[in-house]
Amino acid sequence: MRRAALPRILACLGMAVGALALGSAPASVPEHAVIGDSPAIPRHALHSMSAEDMAKWVKDFYATHPMRGARSLDAAVDTFWSTGDFRFDADGDGNTPVDTVRILQGQTVMWKNLAGTHTTTNGENTGDPNMGLLWDHPLSPADSEFTFRFDSIGVFPFFCRPHIFFGMRGVVEVAPVGGPDLTPPVVQLLTPNGGESLPAHQPTTVTWTASDDVGVTAIDLFYRDGEGEHWVTLGRGLPNAGTFQWFVHNTPSTDARVRVVARDAAGNVASDSSDAVFTIVRVPGGRVATTLRDFIQPGTQPLDTGPMIPSSVCLSCHGGYQSDVEPGAWKGTMMSQAGRDPLFYACLAVAEQDAPASGDLCIRCHAATGWLAGHSVPTDGSRLTPADRDGVSCALCHRMVDPIDRPGVNPPADQAILGALLPSHRPTGYANGQYVIDPNVDMRRGPYASTVAPHVFMESDFHRRSNLCGTCHDVSNPVFTRVAGADYAPGPLDQRADSLGANWLMPIERTFSEWRNSAYPDGVLAPEFAGSKPGGIVSTCQDCHERDVVGQGCNPDSFPNVTTRSDLPFHDMTGGNVWMPMALLGLAGLYPGEIDPAAQARVAQRATEMLQKAAAMELIAAAVGDSHAVQVKLTNHTGHKLPTGYPEGRRMWLEVRARDAAGNIVYHSGAYDGASGILTRDPDAVVYEKHLGLSPAWAAQLGLAPGPSFHFVLNDSVYKDNRIPPLGYTLAAFQSFGGAPVDDTRPAPRYPDGQNWDLSQYMIPKSARSVFVGLWYQSTSKEYVEFLRDENQTNDAGQRLYDLWASHGRGTPVLMASDSLSFGPAPGTPTAVRALANPFRGTLRIELTLGKPAPVTLEIFDARGRRLSDRDYGVLGPGVHVLEWEGEDRKGGRAGAGSFWARVKAGSERHRLRVVRIQ
Repeated sequence: MRRAALPRILACLGMAVGALALGSAPASVPEHAVIGDSPAIPRHALHSMSAEDMAKWVKDFYATHPMRGARSLDAAVDTFWSTGDFRFDADGDGNTPVDTVRILQGQTVMWKNLAGTHTTTNGENTGDPNMGLLWDHPLSPADSEFTFRFDSIGVFPFFCRPHIFFGMRGVVEVAPVGGPDLTPPVVQLLTPNGGESLPAHQPTTVTWTASDDVGVTAIDLFYRDGEGEHWVTLGRGLPNAGTFQWFVHNTPSTDARVRVVARDAAGNVASDSSDAVFTIVRVPGGRVATTLRDFIQPGTQPLDTGPMIPSSVCLSCHGGYQSDVEPGAWKGTMMSQAGRDPLFYACLAVAEQDAPASGDLCIRCHAATGWLAGHSVPTDGSRLTPADRDGVSCALCHRMVDPIDRPGVNPPADQAILGALLPSHRPTGYANGQYVIDPNVDMRRGPYASTVAPHVFMESDFHRRSNLCGTCHDVSNPVFTRVAGADYAPGPLDQRADSLGANWLMPIERTFSEWRNSAYPDGVLAPEFAGSKPGGIVSTCQDCHERDVVGQGCNPDSFPNVTTRSDLPFHDMTGGNVWMPMALLGLAGLYPGEIDPAAQARVAQRATEMLQKAAAMELIAAAVGDSHAVQVKLTNHTGHKLPTGYPEGRRMWLEVRARDAAGNIVYHSGAYDGASGILTRDPDAVVYEKHLGLSPAWAAQLGLAPGPSFHFVLNDSVYKDNRIPPLGYTLAAFQSFGGAPVDDTRPAPRYPDGQNWDLSQYMIPKSARSVFVGLWYQSTSKEYVEFLRDENQTNDAGQRLYDLWASHGRGTPVLMASDSLSFGPAPGTPTAVRALANPFRGTLRIELTLGKPAPVTLEIFDARGRRLSDRDYGVLGPGVHVLEWEGEDRKGGRAGAGSFWARVKAGSERHRLRVVRIQ
């Protein structure tokens, strides 16, 4: 890294991370302030700070927060150099991530400034209760040295306040003069110590005593719910306060114990556990007597990894400079708002009423920061903090480890990380939030082998693949297991499912499996989604939802050497939700300072554009007697079902309006009333949706009505799923993961193999002279919102959602595609020919539209005009037909890739197409 770039780099995180470390910004740097001769600086425009401004910020802070600790006149035994590349360097080895000096009791360490403006602050991290207790001093060219004498033995970590999140930290190990301290602490667990009866989800106080000849530096707490079970973390690195409030886990047991582990400064460890077992009483109520055991998933477990760096820290360098390129486009997306989404909280309340502890499965993806911090107990989300609302954050995704060991592909460090997990915690697939988090808090993983970054990073093939997205986009209910075909039944309760695969559990969301069983993993030509990707071929989730753009991954004002990339993933993560990003503005009072109107508007606009690329519509009108039949063809251009994702309240439908010569509406199907939010389901209405529900036998056990139901954690059946499959769909593949189409209103199979389109027919009155057809999408329906309001007996989350829905457009639908036709009393339908995909792979499919019966023949010629194949289809009737050539010549040989001519004879008409076969 060039030294000339250092002043700007040093400025990048100074104010925001400092404010984060201290709890609030120093008085000298308010929300908008003049620093030095610089213009007013918003807190998130840190790249505009100069090195002088950074130095002034440090000086102003220490003017109001004096140094604790004292200088020593002793000569330094060892020295840390405070460098410009965010390191405390003691050994001169730039490869050592955290340097350590080892001294004897009574000796002194000196910190010397080499470049930049930093601090040396005693403590493990910004949340350490002992932060700055012993010393806290600035290091700058004007205040370049600080020494501290260590009169106590132990391990003394320290860090730089502004640059801790770049990994700028070190350690001092102090040994006694007479030899190492080998005496462990004395620790005793006081309560719960046996015989107690503790109600799950209620707070109970764990108490202990711990002492040491030098001092107890940290306390770890655990519990287990059986004598042969593993210990579950309750807290790590806690102060030796003697008390801890435990919200008891909903794992009913008569054999539970708590364990306390005490550590001293020299690394000696001692522990004590409950003398006898105690009882945990399950959470009462619920339509089903589920417990946390029913929903525990493999992967990193709560409190078993370090803290998650807030996204605001990442955005201080990766956002705020070019909204249509920067990774900061994540801000405002539904991924960023997953922890604030009011529909999530309304759904969570009803889920907890129906099946206690089911909320744990929802929280682990929607509020992963809180889940990893242990705030998902109770599982109703009541202990989630403002910091937990960071959603699917930068740190979550960029610390993810491929949960499936792939030696030679994944980084070697991953084998050790996966190997450290308990066997029951090792994921078996990419689903249900089974994420594994890199324990190195400072590590950032991504798709690049090299980059300009002041923090440590690691190239990760996992971040190039859709498997990462599958982590939270294949969702199953682990209580229900497939028993036969499409039939699911609840397994034994209060225990983990035998298999956690998507092929065995009750499907809730299958976006990842839909993609994996489509043509897209092998690559599909879709330049409208591919951004700047050469060739326009898309194959992964990231190709469409983080499309390649040309730009820089961090602020060039702060990092002038940053590379301009043509394959920069644009972190817009755009889906189809247009309504919620803007409706969230109505919750600004609930989340003050957390919702950016400009970011929300950009997200809504991008979602609209994504929806309008997702489907293609074609209309064909044919005379039937003295009236007309209108055929609507919808083709799915996405890599999954259309629509996809969480199915409750999500739908897509066709609106058909026919008018007479005077402009009067003479036919209307799929009418939607925006004032009430009511979609009219007339006999001809075509609504694409998925309805989960309760089988008659299961409903009888629950005391509920059988049939479609919004009780998603109770549903055991799929009553309807007519959503349009993606290119490459086959019925057998989709049946395997519970994604087969279901629609009793159409002949079976609802979608034949290979069909990624749907045809709908409408009979139009003879008085009609024009017809308009619109394809509409709505993410949140009136029926679902009212259900969540009326069913909620726990809190006001359902009412809050309903009020937001009613006051912000009632889930305003988005027009995805539209077309119109005009016709006279007796129109004829012209013959039309088009290739369904060109270029194409494998089989050529040509769509032929006939207005009247005609004999049809398909002929194929190579580029030199030699006939390769011909097929006589006989006489075909009016309507749409698909003609196919499987890439073989008349002798059965493979024609290979290249350019070909296709000629269609329909009666006296001839139509010629030039087509390209990729393989």
